[in-house]
Amino acid sequence: MTTVRVPPDWPTTEEQARAVQDELRARVALDEPGPPPGTGHVTGVDVAYDDERDVVAAAAVVLDAATLEVVAEATAVGRVSFPYVPGLLAFRELPTVLAALDTLPCPPGLVVCDGYGRAHPRRFGLAAHLGVLTGLPTIGVAKNPFTFTYDDPPAPRGSASPLLAGAEEVGRALRTRESVKPVFVSVGHRTSLDNACAHVLALTPAYRLPETTRRADALCRRALRAAA
Repeated sequence: MTTVRVPPDWPTTEEQARAVQDELRARVALDEPGPPPGTGHVTGVDVAYDDERDVVAAAAVVLDAATLEVVAEATAVGRVSFPYVPGLLAFRELPTVLAALDTLPCPPGLVVCDGYGRAHPRRFGLAAHLGVLTGLPTIGVAKNPFTFTYDDPPAPRGSASPLLAGAEEVGRALRTRESVKPVFVSVGHRTSLDNACAHVLALTPAYRLPETTRRADALCRRALRAAA
């Protein structure tokens, strides 16, 4: 487990954080399809908090994209690096997530974040921010639609409907289990929305949430308990 210090130049105010989002958003690559589903590695990242102790734990779990077997995993623990502000959650999570990714013994391939990419008020959620900082292809898979609207997809697995900010499609509501609440998929960096949805379906053979998210969630919770 890696112990993380908050970078000395990390934003400390909402104004500073939004300025960073505005600067980095222009670097998001939306013209690449991303790796084909079922090939190479796919990595889930997630975090868990102990707000009373001001501690955050991050996990990165690498899966073989074809078999969904665990290839490698890493964790990092540090102090919470930013106050809770909706739309700025990446600034609470990124230092520890980056540290966990940095200690992996193999390339992560596509990174799946438990959160948002373009489905974000400033079109720059955690998946987009992480992708720009690392250069890796990234997608966001969220449990709820944040502030956006959508029509309920048809009941069969694989059905989808646009996740909308007004008339703009910022992601998709994707049904990963028949007649079960959809997940909300958005592009982060260097992937297309069609490909992101295909990856999510490949990662959900038995449950609503991707195996990447399930494995990373369990690992970061264990890391947080160990740190406490």
